[in-house]
Amino acid sequence: MEFKIYRATEEELLKGCKKRDHHAQKRLYDTFSPKMYAICYRYVKDSMEAEDVLVTAFTKIFERIDQFKNEGSFEGWIRRVVVNEALTYLRRNRSMYLETELEAADREPDYTSMSDHLEAEDLMNMIQELPVGYRMVFNLYAIDGYSHKEIAEQLDISENTSKSQLSRARTYLQRLLAERDWTTQQQRHDTTT
Repeated sequence: MEFKIYRATEEELLKGCKKRDHHAQKRLYDTFSPKMYAICYRYVKDSMEAEDVLVTAFTKIFERIDQFKNEGSFEGWIRRVVVNEALTYLRRNRSMYLETELEAADREPDYTSMSDHLEAEDLMNMIQELPVGYRMVFNLYAIDGYSHKEIAEQLDISENTSKSQLSRARTYLQRLLAERDWTTQQQRHDTTT
């Protein structure tokens, strides 16, 4: 007896979800939830909270599936719902201070000596270390591709504040990179002596 594995196309999943077919909803969730969880986790550092955001976002996706008009990417539409839900969650559950002072760096980073090998996971971990306001703006701008105007509207801040937060996030990340490189150099030095 031969079993065929049925893989629904995106269009079939969309049609099934619009009909409130639970099997189609489950397949849609199973297809997109790993990527969308990663997005939630970028905004909400706690894994349990990120899961809560994901579930709430998918509930909204299923409730509002008729709003998707087949214009643009379906995954992009899902992503936007997930990002919006993460931002809503942060606004509701965090005392969100967009202005966080950076401690003065002890030294100016020497970018010429920095290791040019940085794993994606290392970078994502560094992004998680950013203060909430910096992390939100950095994620929205650098990773999710929002403009400063869109970020300002989403977070109810000015475009200049968005630009300032991005600049500070980059400075903070550069400092983390410099510290990481300095630690790596120290470890190499310690093993050779």
